[in-house]
Amino acid sequence: MMRHLAVPPFRRPLAVSDILAVTFPFFALVLCGYVAARSRLLPLDAVPGLNMFVLYFALPCMLYRFGSTTPLMQLFSPVVALLWLGCAGLIVALTAGRARRLGAAWPDAAMGALVATFPNSGFMGVPLILALLGEGAVGPVMATLLIDLVLTTSLCIGLSQWGAADEHGAARAAGRALQGMLRNPMPWSILLGALAGALQFELWSPLGKTVQLLADAASPVALFTIGAVLARSQYQVRALGERAAPVRDVGTIALTKLLLHPALVWGLGALAVRAGWLPAAMLGPLVLTAALPAASNVSLLAERFGADNGRVARVILWSTALAFFSFSAVVALLA
Repeated sequence: MMRHLAVPPFRRPLAVSDILAVTFPFFALVLCGYVAARSRLLPLDAVPGLNMFVLYFALPCMLYRFGSTTPLMQLFSPVVALLWLGCAGLIVALTAGRARRLGAAWPDAAMGALVATFPNSGFMGVPLILALLGEGAVGPVMATLLIDLVLTTSLCIGLSQWGAADEHGAARAAGRALQGMLRNPMPWSILLGALAGALQFELWSPLGKTVQLLADAASPVALFTIGAVLARSQYQVRALGERAAPVRDVGTIALTKLLLHPALVWGLGALAVRAGWLPAAMLGPLVLTAALPAASNVSLLAERFGADNGRVARVILWSTALAFFSFSAVVALLA
């Protein structure tokens, strides 16, 4: 059915071996980082340093470079924004509503909704979808990253403080979310790159070479870091003696992220393509972005805003492990 609703994003049909040739190395690097940290070949104290390198040096350079070459209408498409926000809103409402019905507090309901909605599009999505579809597919991925960093995250942080005793709890949380967004280099890198591209500005050649070197390092180091962060989160949960979240709860959220989220994006996106509102070539990258595992930075937000960090960390771990199979399956369906 998918082939009748949208033009396949791949130039030719892909065999299983073709798909694994792209996806396997990415997930293998995540596994390498996990094993290195779990076995202490990589000291756990070194993981924040790796994360800092990726977040503040390598990844911003990669996003700047792609932002400068991506058409502005892809980065700031109102149709993409409405489609992505609509799907995110549905996932947040379903996941948070279910958690509240089961007796969860607002912080757990909100962070559970965020981890079910926010894909790992920065650390994993941009390089992986670039390898699958080429540079033309990067624009929609970065557009969704901007939306999730600025809007989806702020919504869920505000919800996490909805039931706070202080009547200004939600507003205060929204202010903290805004401060965090302003300090995050990823959206600024995309915006500065878009501005440079619009003005046809080119960096001084030696500086441009430096940016290129850092950008080239982003993909392998980011993937390795994801695995190391997952292993470190597991260790911290055990060290704190936190009670394990029910398997059914963790599994439901992980499957919501890996299956329901891309299905919603595909369904609404296919309708938008049929109506002529969305270019068919943009649907594939959006569906693949939604099929990514949960973003690893949600664990930090859960800890900061009083949610069960162990529960969120397990969802991230499970979704990352299962995504090797589910993401490859989505690629096969789109091919």
